[in-house]
Amino acid sequence: MSAPPTSRITPAVRGVMMMVFACIAFSSMWVMIRYASASLHSLEVVFFRNLIGLLVLVPMILANPGLIVWRRWKLHAARGTSGFIATMGTFFAVANAPLTIALSINYTAPLFATVGAVLFLGERIRARRVLGLAVGFIGMLIVVRPGQMPLTPGVLAALVSALATAFAVIAIRHLVGTDDSRAVAVWSFIFNLVPSFFLALFVWRWPALHVWPLLIGIGAAAALGQLALTRAFSLAEASMLLPFDFVRFGLVTLAGITLFSERYDVFTLLGGALILLSTIYLALREAQVARHARAASLPQNPS
Repeated sequence: MSAPPTSRITPAVRGVMMMVFACIAFSSMWVMIRYASASLHSLEVVFFRNLIGLLVLVPMILANPGLIVWRRWKLHAARGTSGFIATMGTFFAVANAPLTIALSINYTAPLFATVGAVLFLGERIRARRVLGLAVGFIGMLIVVRPGQMPLTPGVLAALVSALATAFAVIAIRHLVGTDDSRAVAVWSFIFNLVPSFFLALFVWRWPALHVWPLLIGIGAAAALGQLALTRAFSLAEASMLLPFDFVRFGLVTLAGITLFSERYDVFTLLGGALILLSTIYLALREAQVARHARAASLPQNPS
């Protein structure tokens, strides 16, 4: 008797499928953020993202009460705090900067995470990784073009978001290795909800009726995208997953052109591609180094 087709899907392939789903979810979320921000302040949009996203996750939490366990709270708090700053910066950038520019800067987060791991965690870095970092930051300079393109609040918010995301990435690396990937996503919404509510009070106004479908869509896309992303990284190596982030780059660029009449020059697209390619290269190098380290730690077979 043959096995069901789904049983033949390897964990790595499931991880890629989750990654593509996350890219689609986050791309659609960015579009809805832009539309919702035309009626509400981005601070309020962030609050509803956290509230509705957490409500979307409630059935899963009730079905799996063990997810909400108060352990490793310092690491979850660090991930939650940096994730909160990153979310605030991202939402403001999406509302106030061209989408592809905001996304290209967002792609620098793994580059900053690599630098942070070297500075704060004592990770070693070799010449090839330095070269990959250099290419990525050159791509960022091509996108931002300081001195030629104005550093608007939206662009600055995207930079802050990338830095904060880098710290969240470092925390996630430690959490997904031991904690349930769903718990990582749930705690991110829990830690973000209260501070986003207090900040939203300063600009509060009740959303109009036509805005509610957008807010519900933002919360649902955020929750499902976070679940899919953390699950993807628990199933497959980053070196396999990150190339598929080009799906998000393509969708967001297409949305900016077709829905918001944005026009991008070749330098913006080139810089964004360099950033993403350098991120992929760094992930490939990290995977290669990890494989060599595992091989070296295996006991030698005496001859």
